[in-house]
Amino acid sequence: MTSEPLMRMRLRVEQDIFVVRQLGREVARTVGLESQDQTRVATALSEVARVLLAVGLHAEVTFTVPAIGVPSLLVTMAHPGAGAAVRVAGQLQQIGRLVDTLEVDEGESETVVRMSRRLPPGAPLLTPERMSEIRAGLSQHVPGTPLDELAVQNQQLIAALDEVRAQRDDLARLNAELEETNRGVMALYNQLSQELEETNRGVVALYAELDEKSAQLRAASEAKSRFLANVSHELRAPVTAIIGLGRLLTDSGSDELTGEQHRQVDLIRTSASDLLTLVNGLLDLAKAEAGRIEPHWSEVDLKAMFGQLRGTLRPLATRPEVDFVVEEPAVPALRSDEVLLAQVLRNLLTNALKFTESGSVRLSVAPAGSDIEFVVADTGTGIPPELHERIFEEFYQVPGSKPVSGKGTGLGLPYARRLAGILGGGLRVDSTPGTGSVFTLRLPTAS
Repeated sequence: MTSEPLMRMRLRVEQDIFVVRQLGREVARTVGLESQDQTRVATALSEVARVLLAVGLHAEVTFTVPAIGVPSLLVTMAHPGAGAAVRVAGQLQQIGRLVDTLEVDEGESETVVRMSRRLPPGAPLLTPERMSEIRAGLSQHVPGTPLDELAVQNQQLIAALDEVRAQRDDLARLNAELEETNRGVMALYNQLSQELEETNRGVVALYAELDEKSAQLRAASEAKSRFLANVSHELRAPVTAIIGLGRLLTDSGSDELTGEQHRQVDLIRTSASDLLTLVNGLLDLAKAEAGRIEPHWSEVDLKAMFGQLRGTLRPLATRPEVDFVVEEPAVPALRSDEVLLAQVLRNLLTNALKFTESGSVRLSVAPAGSDIEFVVADTGTGIPPELHERIFEEFYQVPGSKPVSGKGTGLGLPYARRLAGILGGGLRVDSTPGTGSVFTLRLPTAS
C-alpha cells in the first residue's frame, strides 16, 4: 500500500456538501468498506462539511489509505488558517460516533479535521496496482446533482428502515422466546425451591442428630479418659509394690534363693516393669486427651536438649549394627515447652531404636519456611502406606512387626502426636516397607 492520496477536492460552497458526500461514499466503496460503513463515512463527511461552511470556513479534502498501521480510510479536511479549532470542535462530538476516530488539530498555519474508518478483515488487498486503478476510476467520477443525491439518501433510508423493521421483528420473536423461557425458568425455580426446602428440613434433622451423636461421643471420650486415668492410678501402686517386693527377694540381705526361684522373681520384676510402663503410658495419654496438660513456654536450648537425648538414649543403642546419630541442631533455640518437646523426640527415637535391626537412627532439626522441623529417620522395617495413620491409634501395632529390642505398648506414637498438637504443631510419617521410616515433627517458631 501507499500513502499517496486517492483523491482531493476543494470545499468552498454549499453545493460542495453534496459532492463531498458522493465522493466519500464512492471512495469508501472502492477501498472495500461495507454498505453501512459507506453510508456512515458519507454522512460524517457531509456533516463536517456543513459545520465548516456554517462557520465560514473552506477546506481541502484529501482521501488516503495509510501505508502503515491498521488498514483504514483516512479523510483529512485542512483549513489554511489558525483559530478555527475552538469554533468547530464542540459541534463535531455527535459526528464522531459515525467513524472510528475524529480529531481536530490546530497548528500555526492551518486547522485540520481528521477522521478514519477501519477496513473490514475481508476487504480486498490494496496493492499498488489496485491503488492506481482506484485513482484512475475516481478521476473520472462525475458528481451527480443534489436531486440524485437526495434519491440515493432516500434509498439508503428505505434500506435502513427495512433493516430496522427486520430487527424489530427479530426482537419481538426473541422477546416471545424469552417470555416462554422465563415461564419455564420460574416453573423450574419453584420446583427447585420446594426440593431445596425439603432438603433443608432433612439437613436440619441431620444436624440435630449429629449434635446428639457428638454429645454422646464427647461423653464416651470423657468416660474413657476417666476410666484410663482411674485404672492407671489404681494399678500403679500395686505394680510398684510388686517391683519393690521382687527387689527385696533378690537383695543380698534376704534368704538366698535357688536358681529357679531367682529366675522366677526376675520374670515377675520384668513383667511388673512392663506393666508399670503401660500404666504410665495410659495415664499420660488420659491426661493429654482430657486436656490436663498445659504447656509451659520458654526459650529451649536445642543444643543442650540434643545432648541430653544423646546421653540418655545411648544405652538403648547397644547393637553395633545400628549407628545412633544426634546431629548438631541447625537451629540454636526454639520457644516451646522443653519437657513436652523432649518427650515427643524421646518417644520417636525409642520407637525407631526398637524396630531398627541395622543401619542408622538419626535425629536432626532445620528451618522449614516460617516453622521448624525435627526429623527422626531410621532404616528399620518400614510401614505400609495404608497403615501410616493407623499407627497413631492407641494400642495399634503393625501386623508382623517384631521389635528388635524391648517391647512396644502401642501408646508412644499416639501420645507423641497429641503432645505435638498441644505444642501447636503436627506429626507425620513417610515410610516404605523394607526401606525405613521418617517421622517429622513440625512446630511454629513462636508460640
